[in-house]
Amino acid sequence: MTESSQTPKKPSLVDALIPVVFLITMLFSSVFIFDDPSGTNQVILILAAAVAALIGIKNGHTWREIEGGMIDTIKTSLQAILILLMVGSLIGTWILAGTVPTMIYYGVQIMSPDYFYVTACLVCALLGFSIGSSWTVAGTLGIGLIGIAAALDLSLGVSAGAIISGAYFGDKLSPLSDSTNLAAAVTSNDLFDHIQHMLWTTVPAFLIALIIYLFMGLGSSSSVVIEDIVNLQNAMRESFHINPFMLIPLLLLLGMAIKKLPALSTLICGTVAGCIFALLFQWDSVVALADDASLNPFASAFKGLLTAMFAGFTSVTDNPNLDELLSKGGMKSMLGTVGLIVNAMAFGGAMARTGLLARLVQAVLSKVKSTGGLIAATVGTCIGTNILAADQYLSIVLPGQMFIEPYKERKLKSINLSRTLEDSGTLTSALVPWNTCGAYMTATLGVSTFYYAPFAFFNLLCPIIAIIYGYFLIAVPSLDEPTNNPAD
Repeated sequence: MTESSQTPKKPSLVDALIPVVFLITMLFSSVFIFDDPSGTNQVILILAAAVAALIGIKNGHTWREIEGGMIDTIKTSLQAILILLMVGSLIGTWILAGTVPTMIYYGVQIMSPDYFYVTACLVCALLGFSIGSSWTVAGTLGIGLIGIAAALDLSLGVSAGAIISGAYFGDKLSPLSDSTNLAAAVTSNDLFDHIQHMLWTTVPAFLIALIIYLFMGLGSSSSVVIEDIVNLQNAMRESFHINPFMLIPLLLLLGMAIKKLPALSTLICGTVAGCIFALLFQWDSVVALADDASLNPFASAFKGLLTAMFAGFTSVTDNPNLDELLSKGGMKSMLGTVGLIVNAMAFGGAMARTGLLARLVQAVLSKVKSTGGLIAATVGTCIGTNILAADQYLSIVLPGQMFIEPYKERKLKSINLSRTLEDSGTLTSALVPWNTCGAYMTATLGVSTFYYAPFAFFNLLCPIIAIIYGYFLIAVPSLDEPTNNPAD
């Protein structure tokens, strides 16, 4: 990378706003023009990165410098991309192995449509707390719950919102969570003090969300009758061997997650377990998926497994509901999401390297006049970083570094900052379609971010409650007083 021949000048606020206005205008335009704007969003993000780069060059940065920033930022998302691809393979092999069909088969028996949303939220919260990973919850239990919701003819948007709300509540309060540990580390706070202080905002938000899901479930208008469920279950039994033993790959993956083994290796093991169970118990389905009569049975099985891992499972039965429910998965289904993440990270890298992102934060801080304003500014910056930098971790690290001194200047304990970083940075990441978290949830659950975001009540409520607490000085300890934890 060559050095710039001149010292880059600091960008103006107008400079910083131009790429943002361009991005927002183009995104909203594509929503009205295209039925499915997901593909065009990738183009818009890379064009917005080009606009940011042009402004950076105007201010004295070199193209190589800006390109280096884009590439460095993309590198931070490579682990998420690999995880996303393996989740696609996991879904394909687990359907082929009968693991997902078994989850759906028993789930429609025990879960009432009236209480599905609140139950899904609670179950995901417990699992999220146990393993400390909202992604793992969505990629395992979430897949089965979405299948059950579809079988019961319930709203997939509300169902996904409930799953994500529960998963993020459990993740946020788990000492095993990487984002929770990161927020505490960035602000130099004790992990368990940080978790205790988060109870002030997370518990009220979660209780309100549960009440909403309860009433939405009681008022749901599921049109599925017992006969439809029986027909679906019979079709599953005709296509797969269904029994609780098929859930072993799920238990294996959850056990590895609880032990905090690396996510990628855990998913690979889960995928391999799916392949083994498919060969042992669903041989006919494996051969049928290969759909090649010229091959011998073993070659057909090999082709069937690879097809499930790359292209996903394709259900071909006399039951169209079952075919729609189980035809999914594979790395191929994740490629569009991978492209979205790469382009979004390129835009975030261009904004950060040219100083445009920091200039936006500086403008926000200049308007802060009170404690409530400071917390509101933190929330806004975290949300803005999630939108512009497209990464949950950056929305914790960058605002955490930028706001640590302003909190000290107002004599506020840094634990207020760590809580606010989680209330806004962690929780709103899943509500941005091109953010790594939003893209992952959409690809895994098969529900558009725009569709589930209005129903992810816990994620929506936490930032609001954080701002309210800031303006009314509720649970906002200063350096002159002890931390006011509800657990004390």
